[in-house]
Amino acid sequence: MQRIACPERDDWQSTAEACGFDFHTIDGERYWDERAYYVFTLDEIEEQIEAPTGEIEAMCLEFADRAVEDEELLRRLKIPEIHWPLIAESWQRDDGSLYGRLDLRLDGDGPAKLLEYNADTPTSIFEAAVFQWTWLEQAIERGMIPAAADQFNSIHEHLIEAWQKFAPTRHLHFTGTTESAEDLGTLAYLEDTAAQAGFATTLLDIEEIGWRDEGGFVDLEGRDIELIFKLYPWEWMFHDEFGAKLREVRTRWIEPPWKAVLSNKGILPLLWEMFPGHPNLLPAYFEDDPRARELGASFVRKPIYSREGANVMLISDGVAFAEQAGPYGAEGFVRQAFAPLRNFGGQYPVLGSWLVDHTPCGLSIREDESPITGNTSRFLPHAIL
Repeated sequence: MQRIACPERDDWQSTAEACGFDFHTIDGERYWDERAYYVFTLDEIEEQIEAPTGEIEAMCLEFADRAVEDEELLRRLKIPEIHWPLIAESWQRDDGSLYGRLDLRLDGDGPAKLLEYNADTPTSIFEAAVFQWTWLEQAIERGMIPAAADQFNSIHEHLIEAWQKFAPTRHLHFTGTTESAEDLGTLAYLEDTAAQAGFATTLLDIEEIGWRDEGGFVDLEGRDIELIFKLYPWEWMFHDEFGAKLREVRTRWIEPPWKAVLSNKGILPLLWEMFPGHPNLLPAYFEDDPRARELGASFVRKPIYSREGANVMLISDGVAFAEQAGPYGAEGFVRQAFAPLRNFGGQYPVLGSWLVDHTPCGLSIREDESPITGNTSRFLPHAIL
C-alpha cells in the first residue's frame, strides 16, 4: 500500500459535473481529490481486504441471527423495545439487503482491522463505483498512471444484479433527505442502477411520504409504497412520528429493519464478545462495562449512535488528542482499542470495503489530516499494480 502523487486532470471538475457529481467540492474545499492515489498489489486486495471483508460480513450475519431473538442484546444496542418484533419478523422473512461498507484500518504490518460497519445508510458509493473508475480509465489514457493499472471495483455490476433479486415487477421508491447534495446524488445513482435492472422508480423526500389510514404509506400521487430504498437511518425512523406505524404496513424497506442490529457502534463490543481475539477485530467494550479498563489509558471513544465521525474522541495515555464535535452520545458510548491509522506524510486514510448483496466488490478511500475521518474528509482514488 502506497500513496502516489499524481497530476490531476485539468477537466476533472467539468467531468464530475457532467455526470452528476456536483458535490465534488464541499464548502469551498475539495471532497474529490486526485492529486494522489493509493496503490495496492493484487495480493493485498485479495488477501488483506476482500477476504477479511467477507469474513467480517459472515460474523456480522451470525451475530444478527442471534441478536434479533435476544432481548438482552437488543437492549444493549439501545433499540426501542416497540420495534423488536419488526426487526425479528424482517429477519425471519429473509428481507433482502442491498449494500454496506466496512471501514477498515490497514497499516501494512498486520491484518485489516474493523473500525466500524456502515450497514444501513452508507454514502460515497457513486464516487467509488463510477467516478474513480472514470478517473482510472482517463488517467491511463492520458499517461498519468501506468497502463497496467486496474481497480478493485465491480460495484456497479453487482448493484444491477442485486436489484434483480427484489422483483422488478414492483414499483420501487427511493427516499432520503434530498436537500443534502451528497444524499441526493447517492439516491439518484442507486435509482439509476435500479432502472437498469428493470424497475420503474419514484424519488421523493422522506418528508413527502404520506399516510392513508386504509392503505399505509403513499407517495405524492397516492400510489402505495410497497418497496422503498431509504437513505435515512433506522434509529431516526424509530423515533419519528410515523415510526410507530412501521409494523402495521406491508411496505418492505431497503435496507431492511434487521440491519438496525448492525448499524450502530454497539456491535463492536458485541462482536468482540462473540469472536474474542479474532484477527480482524479490535478489542472493544461498552463504556459502562468494567472490562473496558482492560484497554488501559489509550482507546477510542465512540457514541453508540453516530455518523461521519461526530463525537468520536481519540485518547492516548489518558489525554484526548483528537475529537469531533457533534450531537450524539445520549445512548451511551463504546470504547475500542486505539489502533492509529497509518500516516502517509500527514494524511490518514480509512479504507471503505464495499459489499453488495453480502459480496465484497469494491474499495473507496477517505483521508484527512485528522486521524478521525469526518464528513469533509477527502475521497482519493486507488489502483492495483
